[in-house]
Amino acid sequence: MSLIEDRVADTDAPVLDVLAARWSTRLYDDVAPIDEAALASALEAARWAPSAFNLQPWRFVVARRGSATHEKVVSTLVDFNKAWAGPAGALIVFVAQTENDGKPVPTALYDLGQAAAHFTVQAHADGLYTHQMTGFDASALADVLGIESPLVPLTVMAVGDLGDVDGAPAAVRERELSPRTRRPVTESVVVDD
Repeated sequence: MSLIEDRVADTDAPVLDVLAARWSTRLYDDVAPIDEAALASALEAARWAPSAFNLQPWRFVVARRGSATHEKVVSTLVDFNKAWAGPAGALIVFVAQTENDGKPVPTALYDLGQAAAHFTVQAHADGLYTHQMTGFDASALADVLGIESPLVPLTVMAVGDLGDVDGAPAAVRERELSPRTRRPVTESVVVDD
């Protein structure tokens, strides 16, 4: 059985195949260029995520491996993330617009999360692998990318082709080969009346 087959979630109830098969890998092919059509579709899926009042309080920075922008994003990652995320075909910075017309957007983070979720599902459906991370210096990232308030970098997502588990550093290989787990849905539902 392959690593991909091993990563399919054992769900308590049926879900879409693409959701059961999606996981956040730390293995990226450091040679394959990003599939531009799949990336465009993932960004399009993110664009069509729902948002309160259709404010669409999200922005995306697309940093392809080998570009100056990619180097800037990698420079702000914590060391562990630099090691595995740097080889990804692209790094996407998900940015929240926290104000609109001078007023706070209370749903900005939630709405940005929906855009990121739509991105990950579409990317996986098209054969790309993703991993969101918060292990980066958000202030430094905003500085190197020229992102100013009310825009706030919230997460960085590695995206690209799956790499080889056998060539991964021991710490990454251990995480990739460990069983996928989630608490039962009954522990997450606080009221079910």
